[in-house]
Amino acid sequence: MSDHSTTSGVAALSICEALLLALNDAKVLPENEIMGVLKDAAAAHENAGGSETEIMGHNAVAALINRIITGGNSVRRP
Repeated sequence: MSDHSTTSGVAALSICEALLLALNDAKVLPENEIMGVLKDAAAAHENAGGSETEIMGHNAVAALINRIITGGNSVRRP
């Protein structure tokens, strides 16, 4: 993956995480709904098909989302 792609991906992840936190803070979505969104996203990648390379990419994405689920958010970490 190129540096530009990596930077874009990290930026997108940070923005999405901040949006989920804002939705929770504004009481638009409760935490259990946000966890459901994350679990659904991970499951979509865990069950995705494609070439061996594409499946490896999907598995890496699912693993990252699952680490976010188990590790809490990175936006508010000290």
